[in-house]
Amino acid sequence: VFAQTKAFADDTLLPVLDPGRGKTKSGRLWCYAIDDRPWCGPAPPAAAFIYATDRKGERPAAHLAKFRGVLQVDGYAGFGAVVKDRVDDQVMLAFCWTHARRYFYEFHASTQSPIAAEALARIAQLYAVEAEIRGQPAAVRHAARQAKSRPLIEAMHDWLNAQLPRISKGSDLAKAMRYTLRHWTGLTLFLDDGRIELDTNTVEREIRRIPLGRKNALFAGNDTGAEHWALMATLIASAKLNDVEPLAWLTDILERIVSGRTKATEIDRLLPWHWNADRAVTDIVQAAA
Repeated sequence: VFAQTKAFADDTLLPVLDPGRGKTKSGRLWCYAIDDRPWCGPAPPAAAFIYATDRKGERPAAHLAKFRGVLQVDGYAGFGAVVKDRVDDQVMLAFCWTHARRYFYEFHASTQSPIAAEALARIAQLYAVEAEIRGQPAAVRHAARQAKSRPLIEAMHDWLNAQLPRISKGSDLAKAMRYTLRHWTGLTLFLDDGRIELDTNTVEREIRRIPLGRKNALFAGNDTGAEHWALMATLIASAKLNDVEPLAWLTDILERIVSGRTKATEIDRLLPWHWNADRAVTDIVQAAA
């Protein structure tokens, strides 16, 4: 994940039992994901979860110390630590239109504001372009965005700047507009790079599994248990991203490792994207026999 030049990042709460206090503390699971399929990239999809005891910006900064490229994130200010002290745009932050849209959507849902409705319509136009080019090579996506999305973006920028002075500064609508304009550079980075998505939904989907799992486990027993949780979340998420059934995969690879059928020098063959291909070949051979 960290060796790629385009990745997503997000985090979520993980309650951890705090021995001696009789209650839980708030740990965090940070998730870093890659998925090149929308732009026909070469890397197989994968996700990596890392446990940390807090949400300080120094956490993702340390995790991503060797990362170089575009990191797509939500508006959490802590991600600014990832680019701090970097030189020559070693890391660029691309922001998420889903998060920008959410502020307009929530205001419209409670007020039926026509201005918020227009903002939603303008954002929907961007997503309509994306629907046309999903699964196309990065160069094709870039060309389409230059022709179709850039005029929409430029018009939206002018519209936001024209509307903002007419709205009460303390209103949630004004806050939504200021949020969008404040993150404008990162929100529009997708125009010049066909690899960038419009949002962080790729990593959001992986993060969403953690709260669902907490309904069963409730919390991690201690920090070590939380680290083990992160490890298992990494394995399961990466398997699912590659259309591999996690239990079947884990059962098979553990048997191969314990039995010695797979040598230490061949461990990479057990990664989900290789394992799936090897299984397909095995099935063909067995069917032919």
